[in-house]
Amino acid sequence: MAFAWLHGNPKTIMDWQAELVQIPAPPFGEKARGEWLAARFAEAGLQQVETDAAGNVWGVLAATGLPPESTGPVVLLSAHLDTVFPAGTPIHAVLEGDRLKAPGACDNGAGLAGMLALAHALIRGGVELPAPLVFVGNVGEEGEGDLRGVRHVYQQSAWAGRIAAHVVLDGAGADTAVTQAIGCSRYQVNITGPGGHSFTDAGTPNPIAALAVALAALAAVDVPEEPRTTVNFGTIRGGTSVNSIPENAQAAVDFRSTAPEQLVRLEVALHRAVEDAITRANAQAKNAPGGGRGLLSYSVAKIGERPAAVLPEESPLLAALRAVDRHLGLRTDLRLGSTDANLPLSLGVPALSLGAGGEGGAAHTLGEWYCAKNRELGLRRVLLLTLTMLEWAAEQ
Repeated sequence: MAFAWLHGNPKTIMDWQAELVQIPAPPFGEKARGEWLAARFAEAGLQQVETDAAGNVWGVLAATGLPPESTGPVVLLSAHLDTVFPAGTPIHAVLEGDRLKAPGACDNGAGLAGMLALAHALIRGGVELPAPLVFVGNVGEEGEGDLRGVRHVYQQSAWAGRIAAHVVLDGAGADTAVTQAIGCSRYQVNITGPGGHSFTDAGTPNPIAALAVALAALAAVDVPEEPRTTVNFGTIRGGTSVNSIPENAQAAVDFRSTAPEQLVRLEVALHRAVEDAITRANAQAKNAPGGGRGLLSYSVAKIGERPAAVLPEESPLLAALRAVDRHLGLRTDLRLGSTDANLPLSLGVPALSLGAGGEGGAAHTLGEWYCAKNRELGLRRVLLLTLTMLEWAAEQ
């Protein structure tokens, strides 16, 4: 009956998705979308619908025959509420048949709509559960959110010590699973100086110039192909006008690797590059006309950290996924990525991130799109995996 509901309601699911992506959910601004999801959870018939202090939206589907005060293991099904797009980003969703175009249509409109569809399918289908299934629309997955929503789940929620397995719905797809969590460290570099007029105060040290030197040096640092490691400069800010020596310059830097030691190496390289650039700029300023007006200072602050981890080969969750994929005629393609699953994996909780079916593209751009083709297959996959893990959890 749960499968029948999924098969009979593709338009309802797509309508939810089109409606929710119209609600902005920038980093640290997910409240309105969370309110929308809480209302939909209640309409679906989930119990204990609430929003916690972090902004996560909860709903519970109770186990058959278990009292509400039971403290046994649960399975968590989550999808993040936030998008990468800052406040004020224009959102004009265009829905044509089974194709939706809008910022966040796929990441994570697909995951949220899929999670809501699974709640309806289980309830309307009258599926009896051997253990409680906890639904969470969490905040803070993207960018500087730094997994704050899922951190709250595992550090402060009432469910923290009871989560036997965690299935994350993120984006589209039905033939892959993220089982290896890429470690990620993010930093904000800030350089300040006295500033001045571009001509009359020539010789005053320039924060933007020093920042450019530091980033160029960091870009020249060798990164290995294996273990896979990357360096990215995400944003650069500073200055007030073309004819002013700026008073400040900032850059956000992102390091990723499957090996924690590479992240440590890059952190050292970042500090060295910035310190060397500041030392050089200040030395030049002391010897230049007008250089006595002041020198540069800097700070390097860590603004985000996601732990590296992997789902063990012998994990019951991985065995269940492979069994489900064999049943559905799918090939299990295991991948690495940075998702909400990073945190539970680092804590030893069986977790992975799956697409919620369908297809998508142009993620993290204004041209992002989602197509519901084969969405039903993806949701059947998630449903069977979740039910399998509920049976496993009930035996623990």
